[in-house]
Amino acid sequence: MILMGLETRHIPVMVPECLDALAVQPGGRYIDATAGEGGHSDAILRASEPGGQVLALDADPEAVAVAKNRLTEFGDAFLAVNANFRDLRVTALRHDFVPVHGILFDLGVSSLQLDREARGFSFRRPDPLDMRFSIDQRVSASDIVNGYTQQELADLIFNLGEERASRRIAAAIVHNRPIQTSLELANVIERAIPRRGARIHPATRTFQAIRIAVNDELSSLETALQQATSLLGHGGRIAVMSYHSLEDRIVKNFFRKESTDCICSPGTPICTCDHRATLKMVTKKPVSPSEAEVESNPRSRSAKLRAAERI
Repeated sequence: MILMGLETRHIPVMVPECLDALAVQPGGRYIDATAGEGGHSDAILRASEPGGQVLALDADPEAVAVAKNRLTEFGDAFLAVNANFRDLRVTALRHDFVPVHGILFDLGVSSLQLDREARGFSFRRPDPLDMRFSIDQRVSASDIVNGYTQQELADLIFNLGEERASRRIAAAIVHNRPIQTSLELANVIERAIPRRGARIHPATRTFQAIRIAVNDELSSLETALQQATSLLGHGGRIAVMSYHSLEDRIVKNFFRKESTDCICSPGTPICTCDHRATLKMVTKKPVSPSEAEVESNPRSRSAKLRAAERI
């Protein structure tokens, strides 16, 4: 299937595990907070038949168009909306989609974004440095790469990419500016820190850091998780798939906080907070893809799935 020159070929990650984490049931209402090309939405709709419904959000209007075209067979049971999941609650209320039985977040970058020219997510082609999920966003990757000071770049690459060679990379970027394309940036990084047999490309963590900064991903995730809890009915579940430690840490800490009745500092003799648990953990440890899935879909290798249930 091709839409606007885009072929849907993204392989959704850990589909059976996601359905299990959400406890998908016939007639249930679910939110796919990161629609992508609609792979997980498709699976949820089929598992929730008869009568199931999915509201899908994506900040990328092209992804929304692809998902709509892919899932036309479900008619009104599937609604795709161009919205960032930081606006999850207002979007659900606007479409009278409250309460829900489950909400899924797949925080990975889709094949549509990685393979789409003119986005700059991939370091294998000379695409413009953009990395915005939506063209309505003001800051692009080029603004960061060519506008930040060396120290700002080093801090960003270290904090958001967890890249130990951040200072060396930042110095190389500044020395080679202006940098126009993603391939040019990747080559600058590879010259600064040669591959030397490493399993991942030397530019991987730097590209991750820039993409996270451009799209304000970590702040948006924290906001969305808070909103998601308020949208769940009793027994409803949140399932989140993350792909790097920064995201996973946010999810783990959020679930841990919301599954305890007290968040006072350790050693406080008497609880003085008003915090009460809203969730209980479904997954004590994150679920990882099987070896077979990683072999067939290498992009799934770093995925971690966590889930919690509304109480």
